[in-house]
Amino acid sequence: MQKIGVFVCHCGTNIAGTVDVAAVAEALGKLPGVAVAADYPYMCSESGQKMIRDAIREKELGGVVICSCSPRMHEATFRKAAAAEGLNPYLVEIANIREQDSWIHRDRAEATEKAIVLGKAAIEKVKRNAPLTAGESPVVKRALVIGGGIAGIQTALDIAEAGFPVDIVEKEPTIGGKMAQLDKTFPTLDCAACILTPKMVECAQNEKIRIFSYSEVSKVSGFVGNFRVTIRRKARYVDETKCTGCGECTEKCPQKKVPNSFNLGLDNRRAIYIPFAQAVPKVATIDADWCNMLKNGKCGVCAKVCGAGAIDYKQKDTFIEEEYGAIVAATGFRPISLSRYEEYAYGLSRDVVTSLELERLMNAAGPTGGTLLRPSDGKHPHTVVFVQCVGSRCEDGKGKSYCSKICCMYTAKHAMLIREKYPDTEVYVFTIDVRTPGKNFDEFYRRAVEEYGVHYIKGMVGKVLPEPDGSLTVRASDLIANEQLKLSADLVVLAAAVEPDPSARPLATLLTASMDTNDFFTEAHPKLRPVESPTAGVFLSGACQGPKDIPETVAQAGAAAAKVIGLLAKDKLVGNPCVAHSDEMLCNGCSSCEKVCPYGAIHYEEKEFRGPNRTVLKRRVAAVNAAVCQGCGACTVACPSGAMDLHGFSNSQIMAEVDAICR
Repeated sequence: MQKIGVFVCHCGTNIAGTVDVAAVAEALGKLPGVAVAADYPYMCSESGQKMIRDAIREKELGGVVICSCSPRMHEATFRKAAAAEGLNPYLVEIANIREQDSWIHRDRAEATEKAIVLGKAAIEKVKRNAPLTAGESPVVKRALVIGGGIAGIQTALDIAEAGFPVDIVEKEPTIGGKMAQLDKTFPTLDCAACILTPKMVECAQNEKIRIFSYSEVSKVSGFVGNFRVTIRRKARYVDETKCTGCGECTEKCPQKKVPNSFNLGLDNRRAIYIPFAQAVPKVATIDADWCNMLKNGKCGVCAKVCGAGAIDYKQKDTFIEEEYGAIVAATGFRPISLSRYEEYAYGLSRDVVTSLELERLMNAAGPTGGTLLRPSDGKHPHTVVFVQCVGSRCEDGKGKSYCSKICCMYTAKHAMLIREKYPDTEVYVFTIDVRTPGKNFDEFYRRAVEEYGVHYIKGMVGKVLPEPDGSLTVRASDLIANEQLKLSADLVVLAAAVEPDPSARPLATLLTASMDTNDFFTEAHPKLRPVESPTAGVFLSGACQGPKDIPETVAQAGAAAAKVIGLLAKDKLVGNPCVAHSDEMLCNGCSSCEKVCPYGAIHYEEKEFRGPNRTVLKRRVAAVNAAVCQGCGACTVACPSGAMDLHGFSNSQIMAEVDAICR
């Protein structure tokens, strides 16, 4: 009979504070097949693991049950300890008596009873466990970074620095992302372009980096170490290999009324354009929605003036397939739409702008050449009012429940820049409170108040009213003075909440990656694996995971790159042996399992079987590619004939656990 060892962890007081650990060990030690049962304060510690290893060796155990925290935390630790003594690591089971028991119960007797039940279930399962052997698969030594903002750029540079080739896929005509639209950065107030553009150029010149701009990922298949990705290169109607970026076409195009998306619609551009002077790649793009030649076949001016012959009106979208060992999501963020915030008159008055629009108005490469002017009449504003938390920390259903993290700091930056350049301009900031977590951040905010004389008012803006004379009336509350305020402003700036880029949700579907309720990518573990997705081989970089400032984004980009490098440095990966398999005698070839498999691991084969009177029959049966299967179990649920099962989580094992719980 198989000998089983049971080891119950106190986890300090995380478990022992609610569960009578000694009673659990005593109760489980009396069950049939249990050769040893013990408890220890920290089973994951070196001495705790030694206790397990000694018991395996001395008692000749054939199975081990650890009653402790979630298997996500230390399952690998305990499996390695078992393997060190020659026990197959898949004969180790974890009973989660922390997250599933002690952390959700207050009654000690109830929690202890539940811990015993969970331990019984794990014992019944381990009795039916079979030794499993993990397979191996080669690693493709190339990485894919999806998103060409500062997060994607830094990730790609760090991976390339380690000697591995990396591709950047960016949906816009140029890399650079939101940082390329900024004027200055906090807390140092240095030029955003001066920091960013050298990195953009370095990406373009690095022989290990390929940039697929104006492109999107359309299909992803495969698994960690062996992803196959289809990239759609959108037609820009300009041959990238011929275009010199001279800009002659952008000056001669007769269609001048196209809203400039890089300047957030604050001015116009031509139908053929280069987004900004330092664009990488510096290649023109034709906007098909505005080009007269593409819409009605009348024009062709850009082709006539292009000395390089780069214009190609017949260009079509192209698709390329590449293989990658690792994928990094760096899709970034965007400000939320303020269409639901009529009380702030955004959209009703041109002089109510978002903070990102203010960045463009203050940028030397922006629509006003860096001079702060009112969009409505081009006059200098003498009173500027900032409204904080527009759409952030909202419980009214219109905005986001979370703090957008960067707004307090960039508003302080804007206020300081305005006061420094225009001392005659009064600046008011209405805020719920000021949050400045970061090195030198609080000192930066205090400079705005103490050195630059910015008026911070703790209170909420209730209404912004456009007046007939062109000014704006701001009605607000001052919670400290306990009074209502009425200010006349020339310019109102709304600190809009940030949200994930719209491309994040469809990309997560392609990658089978997890997202939270706000469409931010979810990390595998918030503390121990903060840059890894639960999907093996997929990593996270920058604001796609949550609101971040530039220093934090760059730090996370480096961390994601380090994880990718660690993966690509391996020649082979050990797979998960807990994969699906098909009982060919039960399979009826219905394709239900193939349809639900998110990894494309199931295909069908024609097999020959001996029928009555030794006749040869051909049947269509399911076959599983063990290298691709991730052991999710979706096929086992979908199979109507019960032919699909999962190694390590078979139907008999699961039912044995259920029986143990119900007894």
